[in-house]
Amino acid sequence: MRLAFVLGEIGSGLRRNVSMVVSVILVTFVSLTFVGAAGMLQLQINQMKGYWYDKVQVAIFLCSDGSTAAGCATGPVTAEQQANLRTLLESPAVHQYVNDFAFESQDDAYRHFKEQFSNSPIVESVTPDQLPASFRINLKDPEKYQIISETFSSQAGVESVIDQRQLLERLFSVMNAASLVAVSVAGVMIVCAILLIATTIRLSAFSRRRETGIMRLVGASKAVIQLPFILEGVIAAVIGAALASGTLWAAAHFFLGEYLAKQYPDTAFISPAQTLLLAPALIGLGVLLAGTSSLLTLRRYLRV
Repeated sequence: MRLAFVLGEIGSGLRRNVSMVVSVILVTFVSLTFVGAAGMLQLQINQMKGYWYDKVQVAIFLCSDGSTAAGCATGPVTAEQQANLRTLLESPAVHQYVNDFAFESQDDAYRHFKEQFSNSPIVESVTPDQLPASFRINLKDPEKYQIISETFSSQAGVESVIDQRQLLERLFSVMNAASLVAVSVAGVMIVCAILLIATTIRLSAFSRRRETGIMRLVGASKAVIQLPFILEGVIAAVIGAALASGTLWAAAHFFLGEYLAKQYPDTAFISPAQTLLLAPALIGLGVLLAGTSSLLTLRRYLRV
């Protein structure tokens, strides 16, 4: 009987405040979508780090015409200097950190440059002699880059030593900034959701003040009187969280999986299943926000 009464009161409250309940669902949906988007960005960053950090190379760029580095004081790299660098790479002191390495000539660098910028007019203004030759090194442990840098930076014929992870870190920094923006927007929307839930519960309590007064007179417990109001907000928030979770899954499936994965086949994107890991957190956050907001509102506006 008590359960039937509570369910009946919930249904009555939802019917009386349909427009406000729909507003709560939409605001919760938007706010939790931004929260989930921030979570997706972090998952994507971690996925890309795990994928690319094992593939990035350390590039030892050799001196060419016009190089101004200290190691290029004698001009372009000579065959003897190039041989010395190869010998050093194969030496036991360095080879223990190196998985493998390959030499890229200026012609090879120019060919790769044309492939990479095939749609850019800059290709017409670049010649092979403007691009430096290099040794491309795959490290056993990418964290040991500093050892390679210190070993080769001062060698004759070396213009610079570049860790490709530095380029990736810039990308990840931008993605982290986007994640922070999403969290900031989500924070504003969550505040709006809390205020809207509180207003909805307040109006619902006001519209049923006569019923709650009668319930108090007949000795109904505080929990029985307050529970329908709390569950109204929770139900609306759970629906909004479920919609947010579905939206994130659709974005991962159709945008990342169907579109970007085909455009960038060499990039590791998160799967739709991974986004579902965020669903329990979003639903839990929605329940927490709605439950806390409803309870605080009832304590102030519904005297039991």
